[in-house]
Amino acid sequence: MYKLTDSVPYLLNRVGVRMGELFSRRIASYGVTLPMYRVMAALWEVPDQRLNDLAAMTTIEISTLSRLIGTMEKMKLVSRSRLENNARTVAINLAKEGNRLVAELMPIAHHFEEVAVSELSPNALKVLKKTLGDIYVKLDAIEEELTASADAP
Repeated sequence: MYKLTDSVPYLLNRVGVRMGELFSRRIASYGVTLPMYRVMAALWEVPDQRLNDLAAMTTIEISTLSRLIGTMEKMKLVSRSRLENNARTVAINLAKEGNRLVAELMPIAHHFEEVAVSELSPNALKVLKKTLGDIYVKLDAIEEELTASADAP
């Protein structure tokens, strides 16, 4: 029998929400939110991102992300510029203050992860991360089902 409290989506969400809430409390004194941190960390990892790519990487809905980028730009955390080879495309990057702040926050995020996975062996952690990535990709099949059913008469 299917049990909510034993289901993968429930367990993943429970861990994600708890870590998110704790991390949000920890970084609140820096004047940023968890979504802001995710944007800065994503831009640290991959600079010159377009809004669509950044939305996919951070799992923040595009209209919400657009407003968030505007707020972060006013806070001088990020900058937007047109690409030289494609004036229609806007690249989003960390500004100087964003670079400084994310460098300060990343060790905190790393500590949270270390505590959360401290009971796992290095191999078990590697397997867990690969499995989570595989699950994410596998969900494309559900996306296809939903698209097909939406297109059906």
